[in-house]
Amino acid sequence: MLSNLLLLAAEGEAVKNTAENVDVWLSGADTGFMLICAALVMLMTPALGFFYGGLGRRKNVVNNLFTSYVCLGIGAVMWFIMGYSLCFGGDGKLFGDFSKAFLNGITPNTPFSDEGSTYSELVWVGFQMTFAMITTALLTGAVAGRMKFKSLFIFLIVWSVVVYYPLAHMVWGGGLLGLGFGNLGSIDFAGGNVVHISSGITALVLCIILGKRKGYEKGGYKVHNIPFVALGAGVLWFGWYGFNAGSSGLADGLAAHAFMTTSIAAGAAMLSWMLIDVIKTGKATLVGASTGLVIGLVAITPGAGFVPLWAALIIGILVSPISFFMISVIKKKIGYDDALDVFGCHGAGGIWGGIATGLFANPEISGWEHGYGLFYNKSVEYVGDEGTVTYNAATQFLAQLGSIGFTIMWAVVGAVICYFVCRLLGPIKATEREQAIGMDKSEHDEEAYPSFNGLD
Repeated sequence: MLSNLLLLAAEGEAVKNTAENVDVWLSGADTGFMLICAALVMLMTPALGFFYGGLGRRKNVVNNLFTSYVCLGIGAVMWFIMGYSLCFGGDGKLFGDFSKAFLNGITPNTPFSDEGSTYSELVWVGFQMTFAMITTALLTGAVAGRMKFKSLFIFLIVWSVVVYYPLAHMVWGGGLLGLGFGNLGSIDFAGGNVVHISSGITALVLCIILGKRKGYEKGGYKVHNIPFVALGAGVLWFGWYGFNAGSSGLADGLAAHAFMTTSIAAGAAMLSWMLIDVIKTGKATLVGASTGLVIGLVAITPGAGFVPLWAALIIGILVSPISFFMISVIKKKIGYDDALDVFGCHGAGGIWGGIATGLFANPEISGWEHGYGLFYNKSVEYVGDEGTVTYNAATQFLAQLGSIGFTIMWAVVGAVICYFVCRLLGPIKATEREQAIGMDKSEHDEEAYPSFNGLD
């Protein structure tokens, strides 16, 4: 089937879908492109598991892998039951509705939109489903080594409903924060607010409430499997092309632009982190380079299709020192135990990316109806059926700041609610003995390395 779609795309043809009297042209190129991008984004979740697994302790590697893998199951089932509907159903400002629960009314012949559709809505359902998977997996790294698997499992389900689905609706589903008459007008190409800030802030709140790991700051700590870290980071970069380029929604020049901004920002952030390592210790490290490239990917996500290529270079160069400062200075000063630095990477990186989008966004690149970034000092006006929307030189920048602030507030409140819901259902934190044994043995009765001699 896919080969036929790609063949049609190569020949520049389109398929007329007349089933169920749906009068819509379906593009084989766009359909094939979006499905491939969805598969790439799905691959990011197990890749994150290897990244987190390698960064953590040997006695917790199975647990770290599992907490990412289980998000595939939670994401797929929850998305089918209610997730897609709560994100893209209805026209509420804060929440979607249940009109599309269980994908009600969506068939292979249902166009994604009433006008200008090039593929079935099921294609969009599948693409966005993979975003829900990776977002929940991101926050698990903050509580690695100390949160019971059952409690984390429940937390991820509740958090999806309370935090992720409403934010996705507000940004991408026609809600309060996104484009459109009467909305804030912020822009988030592939998930700066929805994915990275929401998960990063939640991670910070959760690790503070949960408390520190047994023996935290009392002994030396080394990354247990550097090849896992490098493998995870490399596959994350590979999958991120689907994440950002696919968010254009079409196999077009904007997708190619997002592909290149992704590459430039990731590469620049990697080199920037390596430079920091050399300045600090005199040697570049593979763990540092892997961390830098992931942070660069985070930072470019909100602006991948909005900012020019040269801006991607700036975004990537600057995000590494920002995140490094958060991890090495602010984290130590405040004293929170973010096990795998989810907030320092995804929270701080996502916030910088959203701000940078407000600085460098250019509607001539995206073709979308948004304002110029503050850097350009230009105004633009859009006239529609509901009225006129005017963006002056500072409007888009202020909209970005407003959406970031709102997302932080929503994530903080949502994380606290989810924590106390889980607390009603049983103990959340592993005991000191369970932490000492390791989450692999205490939570799953599995061992990644059966010959391990117990020294950690």
